Amino acid sequence: MRVFLADDHQLVRAGIRALLVSLPGVEVVGEAGNGQEALRALLDTRPDVALIDISMPGLNGLELVARLSGQLPHTRMVMLSMHASPGHVSQALRAGVSGYLLKDAAAEELPLLLRAVERGETYLSPAISKQVVEGFLGRASSANEAKGEVGAAADVLTSRQREILQLVAEGRSTKDVAQLLDLSIKTVETHRSQIMERLDIHDVAGLVRYAIRTGLVSSDA
Repeated sequence: MRVFLADDHQLVRAGIRALLVSLPGVEVVGEAGNGQEALRALLDTRPDVALIDISMPGLNGLELVARLSGQLPHTRMVMLSMHASPGHVSQALRAGVSGYLLKDAAAEELPLLLRAVERGETYLSPAISKQVVEGFLGRASSANEAKGEVGAAADVLTSRQREILQLVAEGRSTKDVAQLLDLSIKTVETHRSQIMERLDIHDVAGLVRYAIRTGLVSSDA
């Protein structure tokens, strides 16, 4: 099994890589420390499984999965996250992931996950599986409330607007965003105005807080 690992924390990558290479039949074919780097590398390596951090600079894990789902149909995408809320998990499942693994999970969960996704199953860490299944089956009466603001970015903003929001929240200037996305400065400014209008947020600080709440960026990014 060929596995790719994307996480912006070097120590986390090192720990997961050490676990992966200790498993028989598993080969780590590449790593990335940010979303844009992961996007390019995944298209080059086309692994069997990609373990992707949900919060990465440049392009978060959810957007990365959405971008690649049609281009890498045979790659199983698995989200790595510290967030156990039903909102984060359901948003990841809607994006098309094959698994959701909490970063504080026991080491024994990793081979279980790999075997499950290899069989074509969806793997969820036991700590979150029950509440997520209940929400999807409609047995949780507050399912929509549980999704809350986490899903709002996906519902209200376009993919490009979410990408620009993430970069703005990471402290990138309009010029930087334009260069990174190969857009004109005027186009970026138009998108930012539309983002503020749709979210009813009228300053950058508010956009940053919103991006953190909805998981587009992490609070320690």
